[in-house]
Amino acid sequence: MNFIEGEILYIDKPLGWTSFDAVKRVRGALLRRLRLKKFKVGHAGTLDPLATGVMILCTGRATKRIDELQAGVKEYEATLALGATTPSFDLETEIDATYPTDHITRELTESTLSRFVGRIEQIPPAYSACKIDGVRAYDLARNGLDVDLKPKILVIDEIELLSFSPTEIKIRVVCSKGTYIRALARDIGAALGSGAHLTALRRTRIGDITLDKCISVEQAAELIKTVEIELPQDQVISQSQDNKTA
Repeated sequence: MNFIEGEILYIDKPLGWTSFDAVKRVRGALLRRLRLKKFKVGHAGTLDPLATGVMILCTGRATKRIDELQAGVKEYEATLALGATTPSFDLETEIDATYPTDHITRELTESTLSRFVGRIEQIPPAYSACKIDGVRAYDLARNGLDVDLKPKILVIDEIELLSFSPTEIKIRVVCSKGTYIRALARDIGAALGSGAHLTALRRTRIGDITLDKCISVEQAAELIKTVEIELPQDQVISQSQDNKTA
């Protein structure tokens, strides 16, 4: 593999890790293997710490492809708790309000979900990486400051109801770049005449890349440690000289 010319790794991001954590782990493995002090590694599409699933990592010159790769259609499986909301629209923050759910039926849920298919407007979560005057929205929100984000136009290609109860639903969502599934959970809860927040999220696809093509972060680090690597000629000579000196 030639990580300097550019390789693309498909990672199954673990629960509790930030996207940067995954990048940092892979970059660290590459720095040790390539004997470099700096090396470029980036990811195509952020996942929240409480989300898992497909994340594309690019190394070296392949980082130039990040915009192209993250533009691919995304697919998620999401679990929504109905009847309660949180400020972050997921489990990062505590429940701040509760609502009735007795009126929620499968039929109402399916008809409500269908209203979100197509081009929609979505206001990003206050707890998001969107910037306001150069400051991340989540930094403002976590400091108790008001966050005013403008709605964005995005496309929901499909929403499928995978399981139903009056207090919890699981859905499959196929959507465009820039969709916040947490915000979708918020809006679905409101449209149901109740409230909702995300309790689990797994990204199952980016473009043509599905979970079965992914490896764990630790498997990626082990691959970097053991795989045969192509190096530029000047670096091969430098490492050869280092070995002789040692």
